[in-house]
Amino acid sequence: MILKVVLLFVIIINGLFAITFIRDLIKNKGEFMKEDGNPIIIAISSFIIFVLSTFGISDFAVSTVFYRKMKFVNDKKLPGTLNTQCVLPVAAMALIYISSIDVEITTLLVCIIAQVIGAYIGPRFVVKMNVTSIKKFISVGLIIAAILILMGKFGVYPSGGAEVGLTGWKLVMLGFLSLLFGAFNNVGIGSYALTMATVYALGLNPAVAFPIMMGACTFSVPIGSMQFIKLDSYSRKITFFTSTFGVLGVIVAAYVVKSLNVSMLQWVVVIVLLYSAYNMISEILKNKAIKELKESV
Repeated sequence: MILKVVLLFVIIINGLFAITFIRDLIKNKGEFMKEDGNPIIIAISSFIIFVLSTFGISDFAVSTVFYRKMKFVNDKKLPGTLNTQCVLPVAAMALIYISSIDVEITTLLVCIIAQVIGAYIGPRFVVKMNVTSIKKFISVGLIIAAILILMGKFGVYPSGGAEVGLTGWKLVMLGFLSLLFGAFNNVGIGSYALTMATVYALGLNPAVAFPIMMGACTFSVPIGSMQFIKLDSYSRKITFFTSTFGVLGVIVAAYVVKSLNVSMLQWVVVIVLLYSAYNMISEILKNKAIKELKESV
């Protein structure tokens, strides 16, 4: 019964986001299609990004690399875009995983509530950050995601256990970390890899990571994303296309492409993440050097 209520609230919360987003599109109907980005490329990339995301490969990290390379969105609006674009695709993932993978309901609810709190607080600070600070946070996020993937590849992660729920200090720890992960989402640091690492380390069944990741994100991300919409700090065009083609990618990945070689894709993602982080850090250092040179003249 409680599980059905959770699924109902997934639909309600994400429905509220959809209404907020559609109203903003109508309000700016003459402008949003003029934003940067080729619609066909965005549609195709959205499908691919969320096929990968359904298997736990961070859409935040992959999108950051791709959108910056293609210059689809500026760095100031990147965190908001990363959040708004994934709301509806993640809702589709949550409905699929929560209803198909066994997870203890208290553990799931603690993660959801904690991430919602973190996501609600986060945007108020993110929109006040300068571009350099945002780049620093995103660079760290890319490196962390790459390291966590490598740790999993080389067996550094604990193998996890058979448990589907936590109690005591482990549950408290998971709740506290989930709050931080919800705030990290708003800075452009995806919570998938971090949540997966935490679930493994605390001895849960690795499969439990998926309903926890998607369940927590599908409540926390819409809350933060509605704040970004109100603050006009996101790409409407990218969010429009990912809200349609991204959901299609999730459905295909979940029900059709079950034999995908995710292991090989993870190696590719690691290389891309580290390369992107290197480029971003290089930009920060280069701009700092130019600024210091101007000040010395």
